[in-house]
Amino acid sequence: MLEKRKLGSQGLEVSAIGLGCMGMSQSYGAADEDEAIATVHRALDLGVTLFDTAEVYGPFKNEELVGRALKGQRQKVIIATKFGMRIEDGKTTGLNSHPKHIKEAVEGSLKRLGVDYIDLLYQHRIDPNVPIEEVVGTMSTLVEQGKVRFLGLSEAGETNIRRAHATHPITALQSEYSLWERNLEPHLFGVLRELGIGLVPFSPLGRGFLTGVVKRAEEYPEDDFRHDDPRLQGENYDANLKAASIVKEIATHKGYKPGQIALAWVLQKGGDIVPIPGTKRRTYLEENVAAASITLSVDEIAALDAALPSNIVAGARYSDARMKTVDR
Repeated sequence: MLEKRKLGSQGLEVSAIGLGCMGMSQSYGAADEDEAIATVHRALDLGVTLFDTAEVYGPFKNEELVGRALKGQRQKVIIATKFGMRIEDGKTTGLNSHPKHIKEAVEGSLKRLGVDYIDLLYQHRIDPNVPIEEVVGTMSTLVEQGKVRFLGLSEAGETNIRRAHATHPITALQSEYSLWERNLEPHLFGVLRELGIGLVPFSPLGRGFLTGVVKRAEEYPEDDFRHDDPRLQGENYDANLKAASIVKEIATHKGYKPGQIALAWVLQKGGDIVPIPGTKRRTYLEENVAAASITLSVDEIAALDAALPSNIVAGARYSDARMKTVDR
């Protein structure tokens, strides 16, 4: 069974590895609801307690799926979801963190999830049109009403993290972090630890690249997120494959799979870090959870650090349009 970790300094305890549920409904190929629900149930068997979703995944479909999958398990799980997107006619058309919308979004999430409260509520992206104090003030009102237990931010930068935390304690920052993407290390790690905020890395496997089985961008259908991933395109793919070869080498030497080594690296970066690798299949889930039992030596961690520093990975994290929503 998975060990537990403290997420933040407000008392939230979760499994050392959570489950990112987005891919069960969008972005990574055709959905298979039966297998997705079976994956959630298997996660429960393996001791996973943190399940991550958002209103915009689907949109709305993923929260409904997670709600059905976790029905009858409420006291055993920590449910995290997010608000902050403007959704019109089933499409995301921008950001919206105005107080009225936050309240409406949370009511919708509660209904779709089939729960009376949300354990961890994130603002999905910083909305430049609404002061963070106003956003977090509204979120704190939901805590007072018993509809939310803990608050989080996603892809926020230092200034907004500090301002938010001064308004109401922030339990977790969700952000991309992996051997593949290390933008948090130079500065934000220190900020989070100073304030007692936990880190929940999404895409800890580099959107699958660090598993060693991801194809070139052009080999994926146009509706697959990876089709437009700059790091999987052309010469970037070739360069990144070479840089990531150290992960495969260490995995082969230790008798594990590359993705498990990549996850073990994240887990050993601090006991306040709880990655949420996403998957919609039981096989990959079991591999991910098993990574929690792997111990990397000091030399192995140093070799991985040196092989994949931030300046060696070829290509941007996202397209220009997506990068504009990241508060850094």
